[in-house]
Parts: sequence; structure tokens; C-alpha cells
Amino acid sequence: MRGLQVYYDKSCPLCETEMRALQARGAGMALIDCSAAGFPEEGVDGVRRERMMGRMHARTPDGKWLVGLDAFEAIYDSAGLQGAARLWRSRWLRPLLDPVYAFIARHRQALSRLGLQRALGPLLRRL
Repeated sequence: MRGLQVYYDKSCPLCETEMRALQARGAGMALIDCSAAGFPEEGVDGVRRERMMGRMHARTPDGKWLVGLDAFEAIYDSAGLQGAARLWRSRWLRPLLDPVYAFIARHRQALSRLGLQRALGPLLRRL
């Protein structure tokens, strides 16, 4: 999806590694750091910074907001990884993926301190 705006926590090494690796695949998406000091607390178009920091947010060119796994589906699709996008979209896997994603989002900084991003970057470059 060309023109996708991705609001992510650049202060999180795991998030930064994943988004940069996906963007490097030629994805037509703009990465927007909602952790930056100058990012407004009131956020963008009614979506507060606090919410953006809690879950991945993406905005389509027509202005539709995507949150959590819906955002990841669009991000991976934008990066040309349709198989992974189908995984995020799977109605059979969603009941399992939703709580896993919530756990990862909540503990992303701790997971980064464990070095998870060192494995993620090379994995995404091979896909």
C-alpha cells in the first residue's frame, strides 16, 4: 500500500529494527516516530500519542486508521510480504495473535533489552 503512514515507537530497538527492515524492502510507507520529544501529546486527528505508543498505528492514504494487527497487515503488505500479511489477517490465528501482540507491545522495551531485535532484523532481510 503506497502512501501508508506508520506511527511507531522509534525509542524501542525492536520496533525500530522491524520498521527499518520493512521500509528497506522498498515499501512505500512513511515512518513517523511518535516517541519523539516534539510529537504532540494530542496526537494526530483525534488519536492521542499515548494510544499510538501503546499499539502500532498506521494511516492509509484515504485517512483510515489501522491499529494493532490490522496495522501490521497493511505494513507487511506494503513491504511486499503478502504471506506475512495473510498471517496477520487470518481469522483462525487472530484469537492467538491478538494476546501475543498485546504482550509484545506491552513488554517491547524489555524484549529489546533481551536482544530480540538482533534476531528479527536478519530474519526480515531474508524474507
